[in-house]
Amino acid sequence: MVLPSSDVGKGLKKRVRLAYLVSHPIQYQAPLLRRIAQEPDIDLTVFFGSDFSVRSYQDEGFGVDVKWDVPLLEGYRHKFLPVIRDDGTQTVTTPLNYGIFSELRGRDGEPGFDLLWTHGYNMVNALHGMVAAKALGIPVLVRADMWLRDRARSGPKLLLKTLFFQFLKNIVDGVLPVGTLNTEYWRHYLGDDVPLFVMPYAVDNDYFQRRSLEAAATRDAFRRELGLDAGRPVILFASKLQQRKHCSDLIDAYGSLINDESDKPRPYLLIVGDGEERVALEEQASSHGLTDVRFCGFRNQSELPRFFDLASVFVLPARHEPWGLVVNEVMNAGRAVILSDDIGCQPDLVTDGVEGYVFPVRDVTALAEALRRVLATPEAAAQMGQRALDRINAWSFEEDIQALRRAIAQLTRKIIA
Repeated sequence: MVLPSSDVGKGLKKRVRLAYLVSHPIQYQAPLLRRIAQEPDIDLTVFFGSDFSVRSYQDEGFGVDVKWDVPLLEGYRHKFLPVIRDDGTQTVTTPLNYGIFSELRGRDGEPGFDLLWTHGYNMVNALHGMVAAKALGIPVLVRADMWLRDRARSGPKLLLKTLFFQFLKNIVDGVLPVGTLNTEYWRHYLGDDVPLFVMPYAVDNDYFQRRSLEAAATRDAFRRELGLDAGRPVILFASKLQQRKHCSDLIDAYGSLINDESDKPRPYLLIVGDGEERVALEEQASSHGLTDVRFCGFRNQSELPRFFDLASVFVLPARHEPWGLVVNEVMNAGRAVILSDDIGCQPDLVTDGVEGYVFPVRDVTALAEALRRVLATPEAAAQMGQRALDRINAWSFEEDIQALRRAIAQLTRKIIA
């Protein structure tokens, strides 16, 4: 039986001191950290390796300077660890810091921590934190979004990976899988030796639902700003313009769709994002005479709900997408979604024919057919959108809090669930 958060904490003996170790402030995580910090019996401190994301920086995927317009450091206790190496990137050895051992042990008169939670496991910083915690007798939790649909590796590399996970079993006390495919990953590499506490990969549902409702009030003005005629459906893509996102497949499918003989209003295609493929995609649309494709460039997180509000359907045709949090976001706007079958969130969030459609990755014909079906009538898209909203309401930070509490209860024995 899963108890509400308030009931799970009733057997609390004392506040649990939870340390969270992560490379840098992440826009998707900040709201969850604020939510955890609201729990009266969980004393959270976040340790960052770098502060590059709170400054303007060059995002490799978007290909433009990015400065997030949502608060990344408000509402929870945090510290930046002393730096050995930090060049504003994320690699196995960057950022590289020291001081986590003394922080976990307790310093400046403060007690030590009861539990360490790390984001990821394959960076030197994360491993340093895990080893330090084990030396201090502190249980270790890890969370990462990997899956088994991995890149091809040679025999020696697979052997090294197997040996690495044998090592990891000895220093990790629990794992927080983000969904179905991630659970399969951890079971494959760790077996049944390490307990799993499913902690859904969620976004701030309340925020995106509120902003989407607010966007409806300015919908007509925004439509005019983008040069869109009222009464025509809108197909939306919003992601980095990288090759593996396969926005080119969507443009081809869109071209097939609008070439059909039909008396239905012709849809627009809005492409939100930037990156290395943008010029090629613009040339592709131009060469096919697709005058109703709009390239809207990079838009910050707070701007996206205005695009969600305009959309009749959202499409993500990507390959090897471990999760795809933009899908969570657009479902909070009550919009139908079309996903390739190579996107990690699909088994948990989208059932073919229910919240939208699922098509085989790189199958342009199947993608075009999915678009035809969802746009067959405005009612079809709206019904799928409502089912998407219903489903995402059960995939939220509240489920995350319950999972975290179960992990704390089992690994520290300080909360009796």
